[in-house]
Amino acid sequence: MSIIRDINLAPSGENKIEWVRRNCPLLRSLEEDFSKAKPFAGKRIALSIHLEAKTAYLCKVLAAGGAEMYVTGSNPLSTQDDVAAALAKAGLNVYAWHGATEEEYFAHIRETLSHHANIIIDDGGDLVHMLHTTLQDELPYVIGGCEETTTGIVRLIAMNNEGKLRFPMVKVNNADCKHLFDNRYGTGQSVWDGINRTTNLIIAGKNVVVAGYGWCGKGVAMRAKGLGAQVVVTEIDPIKAIEAYMDGFTVLPMREAAKIGDFFVTVTGCDGVITEPDFLQMKEGAILCNAGHFDVEIDMKRLREIATEAQEMRTNIMGYTLPNGRHVYVLAEGRLVNLAAGDGHPAEIMDMSFAIQALSAKYLVEHEGKLTQMLIDVPREVDLEVANRKLKFLGITIDKLTPEQEAYLNKSAI
Repeated sequence: MSIIRDINLAPSGENKIEWVRRNCPLLRSLEEDFSKAKPFAGKRIALSIHLEAKTAYLCKVLAAGGAEMYVTGSNPLSTQDDVAAALAKAGLNVYAWHGATEEEYFAHIRETLSHHANIIIDDGGDLVHMLHTTLQDELPYVIGGCEETTTGIVRLIAMNNEGKLRFPMVKVNNADCKHLFDNRYGTGQSVWDGINRTTNLIIAGKNVVVAGYGWCGKGVAMRAKGLGAQVVVTEIDPIKAIEAYMDGFTVLPMREAAKIGDFFVTVTGCDGVITEPDFLQMKEGAILCNAGHFDVEIDMKRLREIATEAQEMRTNIMGYTLPNGRHVYVLAEGRLVNLAAGDGHPAEIMDMSFAIQALSAKYLVEHEGKLTQMLIDVPREVDLEVANRKLKFLGITIDKLTPEQEAYLNKSAI
C-alpha cells in the first residue's frame, strides 16, 4: 500500500508523465524492449530519485520489464504529489510526499527498503546508507545497485575505502552519457529555470558567483554567461580553477567573491561553502541558492542564527536581515533550486541518464553473483548503446572506421 498525499491528484500527474514519455524516445524504446524480454521478472527494485515526472516514467519502464517497484523521493521538496499519486494509481508502491519532515522522509525510505529489494537505484546515497546501518537484515536480498549523483558516489567511495560497502554499486553518474550531458547541460538549464521563475529578476549585467567548476558548475557558469552575466568561479582544485580561467571566467576565493556577487550558486557537493563571514560581506539584496544534492553548502543554520529578522518574500524566497542591516535572500531553503523551485532537468536530458540507469540495472541482474568489485564503472557497451540510440532518434549519422583504419590504429608502434 502506498503512502502518498492524495490519490485524487493522479490525473495531473498522469498528464505530466505522458508529456515526458512523448519526449523520451530512448526510454520509450527501452520500455518496448523490456515489455517483451521482461529482464526484471521476479525482481524487486527500490528506487530513491527526485520524484517528479521523468523519474516516474523511469519507474514505469522498469515495471514494464517485470520489476516490482518500491519508490520514494530523494529530497523532501522535490517530490511532486500529483506524480506520486499517478504512480500509486498505476499500481506501483510509492512512499513520498512533498514537504516531508526529516522524520517522515526517513520513514518513507525505511518503508521503501522493507520489502526485500534486489536492486537499489539511489540518488545521493540515502538508501545505501540506511541499508548498511539500520536495515542490515535487508542486505542479503540485494544483488547490487546504481548511484545517480556525484554526491552519492563520493559517499560510496568513502564506504568502500573503509571496507563497509556490502554489495556492488554501478557508478551511473560517471558514465559519459550521464555526466557530460545531465550534469552540464541539464544542471545548467534547470538551475536558471528555477532561479528565473522564482525571482523574476534579470540576469544580464549581474555578477554571478558559481562555487565549484565540475561538470555541473561548468553548465551553470556557461548558461549564466549566455544570459549576459559577469561570471565569477570559486574553486579549491587548482586545475579546475585554471580551466575556469581559460574558459573566460574570473576566479576568486569565496571571501572575495562574496563582496561583489549578485547571485550565488553552489555546486560543490561539500558543506560550509558559504558561511557567516561571507554573508556579512555580501552587498544588499544578494541572492543565494544551491544546486548540490544536500542543503549544507550554504550554512543555513548559522544564517538563521545571526539574522535579526526572517521574512518570506515570495514563494521559495526567504529574506534574512543581517546584523549590519543588509538583506540576503535564499531560494528554496538552500535545497536543490532546480528541483525544489523548478521541474528539474529537461526531459531529453534525463532520457539519456535514465536509459543508463535502466540498462545498468539490467546489467546487474544479468551478472548476479558474478561481480567481484564493489564499485563498478558503467560498461562501455552500455554508454555506446545509449549514444547510438540517441543519435538515431536525433536523425544524425556518423562515420565509421574502415577495416584499414582499425588496423592502423591497433598496430604496434614497434
